[in-house]
Amino acid sequence: MFGLSIIDIAVIIGYFAVTLGIGFWTMRRIKNQEDYFLGGRSFGKIIQTFAAFGQATSVDSAVGMTTTTFTNGAAAVWSSVCTVFTVPIYWMTCPWYRRLRLLSMGDFFRERYGSKYMAIVYALVASVGMMCIISIGFNAMGKTTVAMTPKTVSQMTSAERHEYHMAKELNKLEAADFDTLSDTQKSRLKELQILKPQDVHSHISESAIIYIVCFIVLVYSVVGGLHAAFLTDLMQGVFIIILSVILLPFGWTKLNATYGGAGVLNAFQLLHHRIPESFFEIFGSPSTMDFTWYYVLALTIMTTINVAAQPNQLVAIGSAKDEYTARLGFTSGIYLKRLLTIFWGLFGLFAVLLYTGTVRNPDMVWGYATLDLLGPMKMGLVGLMIACLMAALMSTASCLMITASGLLTHNVYRELLPNLPERHYVIVGRVIGGVVVIGGAIIATQFATIFAQMKFLMEFYSIFAASFWLGMLWRPATRAGAWASICIALVCFFVLPLAVPAVCPSLHTNHYLAKMTHARVVSRGYMAHPMDIEERNTLIAKWDTLNKIGKAKGERPKPIHVGEHFTKKYELPAKEIFWTQGLKPNAAGVLEGHGMLNLDLLLLQKLGFDLSKNPYAVNETLRVVFRTLIPIFAIFIVSMFTRHDNKEAINRFYAKMKTPALPDREADERELALSYAEPHRFDHTKLFPKSNWEFHKWDKVDAGGFLLALVVGAAIVGVFFLLMSIGVR
Repeated sequence: MFGLSIIDIAVIIGYFAVTLGIGFWTMRRIKNQEDYFLGGRSFGKIIQTFAAFGQATSVDSAVGMTTTTFTNGAAAVWSSVCTVFTVPIYWMTCPWYRRLRLLSMGDFFRERYGSKYMAIVYALVASVGMMCIISIGFNAMGKTTVAMTPKTVSQMTSAERHEYHMAKELNKLEAADFDTLSDTQKSRLKELQILKPQDVHSHISESAIIYIVCFIVLVYSVVGGLHAAFLTDLMQGVFIIILSVILLPFGWTKLNATYGGAGVLNAFQLLHHRIPESFFEIFGSPSTMDFTWYYVLALTIMTTINVAAQPNQLVAIGSAKDEYTARLGFTSGIYLKRLLTIFWGLFGLFAVLLYTGTVRNPDMVWGYATLDLLGPMKMGLVGLMIACLMAALMSTASCLMITASGLLTHNVYRELLPNLPERHYVIVGRVIGGVVVIGGAIIATQFATIFAQMKFLMEFYSIFAASFWLGMLWRPATRAGAWASICIALVCFFVLPLAVPAVCPSLHTNHYLAKMTHARVVSRGYMAHPMDIEERNTLIAKWDTLNKIGKAKGERPKPIHVGEHFTKKYELPAKEIFWTQGLKPNAAGVLEGHGMLNLDLLLLQKLGFDLSKNPYAVNETLRVVFRTLIPIFAIFIVSMFTRHDNKEAINRFYAKMKTPALPDREADERELALSYAEPHRFDHTKLFPKSNWEFHKWDKVDAGGFLLALVVGAAIVGVFFLLMSIGVR
């Protein structure tokens, strides 16, 4: 049924039953908004660890890393692993969210800047961001499950069979040398590339999968609130760990069976012996040439700054019973994800050797491998994998749903209808939570790929990041400065880039805006492996074919042998400058821009900087730098020339932020009362006592935890390099 065995279906149903049971069991514990949206601030270290891990890990994490490693090699893993060195910063910022003692991040903007309208704007905009993040998980879940429940050709409908044959025709035409195709074949190739026919059709439609998972998330999260979400995160975290390692032993067993090895070490040796050396290049890999050190650095800084302003940060961290629990749980959860990233990428390398030439669409690698490696066991392992993928999605979606629900209920609905009973707001929160999840599912069904969504969301919270950081660290930051920063970032980086092309559609085909970077050719020297030889023999065969019809270009490629040193040239294609989703020829053959228009880069070009001469990485780095620095400059400059906000309210806010949060509610309130009565009570802890900067001296917990976090990060990087070197001869 549905392309799955009975035992696979039983595993999935059992998982759903347990998840729903947890939701209804926790329902009885909810008495007010804090219970529903923050779990009563009662969670310990283990729950906090898996809550942080769960919200940071979704289907696209494991499947996406495997896909990019299958395509780009070990450098793709490094692009994620290198961010472990930003985690120690979280050790220092985690106490902020617990000391805020607020129900939502929107409350921060109301309390710090004294503006309920700023809180409303934050709630509305940030909730859209939460729905977009949920939609990415739904999208990845749907596509991967489709790959694991395929129909055979005989089971397809006539329309599906027709599309299947078109996809096979497209694959054949794309595999051929373009110069050998007739004019009719070239025209047919162009037609099929526009149609993008699929060769995989599932027993379950992608939309049906999305809405089934949406329903499960909706029921247990809406009923049980954050308590249910975090308890299921604990269970789902175990499933995600299983997901991360279950394919590896089956993968290296098949590898040994195929190529005559035995044992784990032999499997790694086969990997290094047969896969091209370029797949193990961690720095400067030609496949990731545009992922330079300066782009990685700029992206890491921007992401670290932007993540702090995401509303789920306060929910994930502020729900801990005390500051130390918040710190330890959050940093441990993020490190756990980074460690598992290595295993996802490692399987991607095994998949290169197992499935190159078999799986043409990298997005299907995970699903295809599951069926190929686990299906023959007939032990319900395919069902377990689907349950694991659903766990990865639902652990993220439930937390983000509660976060967005809290924002919209507390910072929008309650502002419009204040002074109603707590139970009323909880009911409204449940309804809004359902709308948020359904909204995420609807967004997911509208996108063919998740790439554009992911790139968009990396920059999304730059709208509020400067106001959050300066509001925490710099006393003179004013309401006017915060509004200026928010509005400039929102309008310049999101509203105008979308609105200008919408108002002037002719811009999409404007010749000036079709400017691209120059193509480049780079050379790399390697030792020949079997896959290199196969690739070279293919090139020789193509050259011979073209030579027979008088179309061969250049000299005939020279044969190479195993162990021989050779030089390989890579062409880095020209890339778009002004359009976020690239340029594609339309039906008339004219290049057409897609996505948002990069107005900041367009302004630089108009000022006389020829961006086409820059490597693509330079232009992308400039975009990231602008989105990071301009909002910061805006709040600084405007705050210096506008009237300061209410001094008493500012003193009260920073007095609270200096007062450690205690697990005992009554004791915590007594400490707060003392701080409010004497706002300068903890000024001796400031690093610069007479300045307006709120940096604080480190105590033993601060320093020890920061250093330990650095050591753990270095250890994870060491594990990565160790696994990449096992089997090297």
